[in-house]
Amino acid sequence: MNEPPVGLLEIGRLGRTHGVRGEMYLSFVSDRPERRRAGSRVFVGGTWRTIEAIRSSKERYLVVFEGLGVREEAAKLTNEVVYGEPIDDAAALWVHDLIGARVVASDGTEFGTCVAVVDNPAHAILETDRGVLIPVPFVTSHKEGVVTVTPPDGLLDLQDNT
Repeated sequence: MNEPPVGLLEIGRLGRTHGVRGEMYLSFVSDRPERRRAGSRVFVGGTWRTIEAIRSSKERYLVVFEGLGVREEAAKLTNEVVYGEPIDDAAALWVHDLIGARVVASDGTEFGTCVAVVDNPAHAILETDRGVLIPVPFVTSHKEGVVTVTPPDGLLDLQDNT
């Protein structure tokens, strides 16, 4: 496995090849649509590559990278992690920005430092170093290392009693 340049984010993982034209299965961990377009640049296998073609295949995608139109060459990338540059979107909450941030209620109550963002079927949950769990829909802002939350009355009382 090749280490990416500093600052890149993991956006998926390549699987096996498909067919003889160099198509490969790609499972994305990013939900950003701009990652899933022909012309997108990604870092994989120790170098920058451009997605030449991409199409949906059930819960994965089939991709062809420019310059890798031969199955044997593409197969060398099997199981490689795919990285992308951060996307500038002020409205988005990024896990890498939340981890390590102080979590504070809008009234000033401190809940600790975010140590994980737990994936949950309903929505992600912030976990703090104090064991407090706060659903992401209650995040009202994030700036300069501070996440402000407005949980409904009683939500955190339930956690204190367990």
